[in-house]
Amino acid sequence: MLKKLPLHFYDRKDVVHIARELIGKIIVTKFGGIITSGRIAETEAYIALTDKASHSFGGRRTSRNEHMYAAPGTAYVYICYGMHQMLNVVTNAKDIPDAILIRAIEPIEGIETMLQRAGKTKADFTLTKGPGNVGKALGIFKDHSGTILSGDEIYIAEDRYKIKKDEIGVSARIGVESAGADALLPYRFYLRGNKYVSRNNK
Repeated sequence: MLKKLPLHFYDRKDVVHIARELIGKIIVTKFGGIITSGRIAETEAYIALTDKASHSFGGRRTSRNEHMYAAPGTAYVYICYGMHQMLNVVTNAKDIPDAILIRAIEPIEGIETMLQRAGKTKADFTLTKGPGNVGKALGIFKDHSGTILSGDEIYIAEDRYKIKKDEIGVSARIGVESAGADALLPYRFYLRGNKYVSRNNK
């Protein structure tokens, strides 16, 4: 049985720790009565203000990233390359824009719907590998940015699934090379051996 994560789960200061804890949790969307869900297999943490890889570096605040500054437990969705809808989870406290990118999930429910959304006929690992594919499969768009993750449209839950410490891999984040030294920070977490993970580091 699924149990929604309470908002105080996100209302903590250590975004890196929360990003690790999200591995193995289940993200669920319910739009128009259609449910899709998947187990989170990969995340990346982005630290407010000081992290050169973050949209909030240096206190940057625009209409595009405004939801990063929202209350913890808010969805922040941005569009990458004009097409990929990238889902992030806001943590810490209001006006402190820590966020966690959901990079990969393992599909659980609504796989046929996910395939339709992705324009695919075969449910292989490419369905939800990478943050753009996660957003597409779950039916998430920029319009969902600002959604509180305690409602019924988008939420994260836990079940009795347990992960051992050594099953979680840690690495530098992907695709943030322009962030200089910050690109090397070990802020990416992933489920070792999971075929949906963007890149299985050894």
